[in-house]
Amino acid sequence: MNSTKALGLISATMILTAFSSQPTTAVSQSKIPNSLQVPTKQPMVLNVFAKGVQIYVCKASDANNQYKWTLKAPDAVLFNSKTGQKLGTHYAGPTWEASDGSKVVGKVKNLVQAPNPKDIPWLLLSAKSDIKTGVFSNINYIQRVDTVGGQAPEVGCDSSHVGNEVRVNYSANYYFYGAAQ
Repeated sequence: MNSTKALGLISATMILTAFSSQPTTAVSQSKIPNSLQVPTKQPMVLNVFAKGVQIYVCKASDANNQYKWTLKAPDAVLFNSKTGQKLGTHYAGPTWEASDGSKVVGKVKNLVQAPNPKDIPWLLLSAKSDIKTGVFSNINYIQRVDTVGGQAPEVGCDSSHVGNEVRVNYSANYYFYGAAQ
């Protein structure tokens, strides 16, 4: 299969893949691997459901003419897992921004492969927010779990596609920990 047909197949697959705007069934906290647990005395203050895409760009990966899809950024809408109401957005950084203007930026501390290898990994991130008020103020840690989809394509990235982007559907639950509001 040539790479043009492969890209067409990837695009068709992504278009046909439908994700519900309703939260997935949240994983029990006891099922989150130990390596993704937050330090004690960090209460969970918010659970959001994200639905969107992971954006990948085709790049040369080394001097041996190897190419691979590399994560550029997420692009997702955040929903309050209890009410289903739109809460904000998730984008490069990685950054989570609430409709109230508060933001939090994460840094990956640890990751584990998702139970389904077709899903992006589960993460533990340390978090930083310089905002004193709002939904994302006082957040210290973030967990990404219950992922569905989002993995980079396995085909379609070669010298003739360097710089091309693909958007791969994904959803996840994000748990935010820190000082209670």
